[in-house]
Amino acid sequence: MEMMALSRRLRQAPCPHIFRISTLPSVSPRSSPGYRQLRRSLSGAFRRTPCDRSQCSHPSCLRSFSVQIGGDPVVFPERQAAESDSREATVIELLRRVALLPTEAEAMESLRTDGIVPNGGLVHSVVWALREEWRLAFLAFKWGDEWGCIDEKVLSLMTWVLGSHGKFSIAWCLIRDSHRSSVDTRQAMLVMIDRYAAANNPAKAIWTFHVMEKFRTAPDEEAYCALLTALCKNGNIEEAEEFMFLNKKLFPLETESFNIILNGWSNVIVDVLEAKRIWREMSRCCITPNATSYTHMICCFSKASNLFDSSRLYDEMKKRGWVPGLEVYNSLIYVLTRENCFSKALKMLEKLKEAGLQPNHTTYDSMIRPLCEAKKLDEARAVLSSMIGDNIQPTIETYHSFLEVTDFEGTLEVLSIMRKAGLGPTGDTFLLVLEKFFKLNQVENSLRIWVEMRQYEIVPVAAHYLKVVHGLATSGFLIKAKEIYSEMRAKGFLDDPKLKKLLYRTARRKKDRRERHAGED
Repeated sequence: MEMMALSRRLRQAPCPHIFRISTLPSVSPRSSPGYRQLRRSLSGAFRRTPCDRSQCSHPSCLRSFSVQIGGDPVVFPERQAAESDSREATVIELLRRVALLPTEAEAMESLRTDGIVPNGGLVHSVVWALREEWRLAFLAFKWGDEWGCIDEKVLSLMTWVLGSHGKFSIAWCLIRDSHRSSVDTRQAMLVMIDRYAAANNPAKAIWTFHVMEKFRTAPDEEAYCALLTALCKNGNIEEAEEFMFLNKKLFPLETESFNIILNGWSNVIVDVLEAKRIWREMSRCCITPNATSYTHMICCFSKASNLFDSSRLYDEMKKRGWVPGLEVYNSLIYVLTRENCFSKALKMLEKLKEAGLQPNHTTYDSMIRPLCEAKKLDEARAVLSSMIGDNIQPTIETYHSFLEVTDFEGTLEVLSIMRKAGLGPTGDTFLLVLEKFFKLNQVENSLRIWVEMRQYEIVPVAAHYLKVVHGLATSGFLIKAKEIYSEMRAKGFLDDPKLKKLLYRTARRKKDRRERHAGED
């Protein structure tokens, strides 16, 4: 019945509201062996301006965050009370103020005499809130340390912040001092492994795994899987695979470790040949694939638009007694829609519901995106209408799929709907739209969107300026390109040598062309 209802919606005209488409216990810092090095690092916090948030690449979710380390995630929970929010804001404002004092001693003294008594939860939330400004976060950590409210969670979070900013030496000082104080540093070291891998330094990540024993932390199966996961999710899959085979005597080859490697090739790199090779290697090593193994392979074939192998593995999975999950159905719905089998994709959606699973926004996005790419916009609008009718809220990515194919009027309508739905539009949204119109050589529409950004209170950053100047220069609008480039430099953004060279070459070519035409005349 639901599928018939959706089919009827496909035949109906679009809804009027749808847019048009064209631990550290108290450790006295002064008695700590690493205090002097920490002091030197912290002293840089004074008389410095905060770092530019736009240049930091960190998780953007402000409500909750999880660094998944095997089965023991470091979880930074949601705020639970307005009182804690108020105290957090007060402490952050205080930290910003004392950071302007001439010396570290004056800053710490000001914190002591301010009258705020911290606890572990408050220090934890303040460090998280200041994660993009590591010096201030470190100042909050030291403040909590003096009050004896630093626990393993705060230590792990501070390690993550320092590692995310590349301050590994300071993070190691914290870990060594905590170890000397008989504090369990296991979680902090797993975070170090994750941060080294994220910094594209797999050798250091593997080295950290090996030195865990020196900190009375045995590198067990959980740490082993955490290392493989960290390497694979950051693209160092060859290093992870080599490490797995080199250590097979200490950690016997199992389905779980193979699945981590398979997931890397299937979903991080999306290399079908390598995924098939690992699948054959599992068979050669007498490793039986499980439901997770089949899920990874089906996802890989789906992303590669391989409908035949996706369907084949789906049937084989069911024959072996494994129950397909939502991710499998979403992958099949995507590849069926992409390969022009939309009616079968709707039937797969019905099977998903019959299996007792609930579709999510990814399920509908798996149909909307390939339909938009194929310019089947009526069907895409109908799926969106069905999505809203099923009380599943579209996401920014949902609307981005439409923005990639709309004309100018349709683009403005989508942007308006996004704002009403509380889904932006964001700076990335306007980057997508600007790039689209420049690719279509619609320079006037690009400039109108450039003006429209201000209406949505989007402040252009360097990426927006570079996109617009490059598009104008390559389209021959040299005067306007120079004007916007001068505006970019006046706002303090760094000079871009490649862009400057492009502007010079374009101006030179125009001048040569004028001289050549003058000579012919």
